[in-house]
Amino acid sequence: MSADQTSLGEMLAATVPLVRTLNLEFLEAGPDKAVLSLPDQAEFHNHVGGPHAGVMFSLGESASGAVVLAAFGDQLSRAVPLAVKAEIAYKKLATGVITATAALGRPAAEVIAELDEGKRPEFPVTIEIRRADGAVTAEMTVVWTLRPNG
Repeated sequence: MSADQTSLGEMLAATVPLVRTLNLEFLEAGPDKAVLSLPDQAEFHNHVGGPHAGVMFSLGESASGAVVLAAFGDQLSRAVPLAVKAEIAYKKLATGVITATAALGRPAAEVIAELDEGKRPEFPVTIEIRRADGAVTAEMTVVWTLRPNG
């Protein structure tokens, strides 16, 4: 992991207490894609022995936030990134370590151009959550906005 990825992970862990609580690990964080993993932790299991649905949601939303910060961190002086809505589909039982891969759904330049025009741009981030065997356990989309300051 690069120094930028480490500092992004450290920043999220410092500012978002749930990231620390869940012990999320930042494997990759760039302006197009972010990858986070959740260790297998019994205290977060559900009644069937996998991570609770809310924990999986939090992993996916955190991965989406990481890609948003990597893509738009240089815009924070003029806009605040906010999640607008989210949807998740649970596909298979998640067991063991699970990994969320988030991808920016629109080119960052398009989003910034809308911000430059005085608009409040919205953009999707898609997330896949997988088990160690590669099976997709959940698919998620979080729609984000950049809310202009002031």
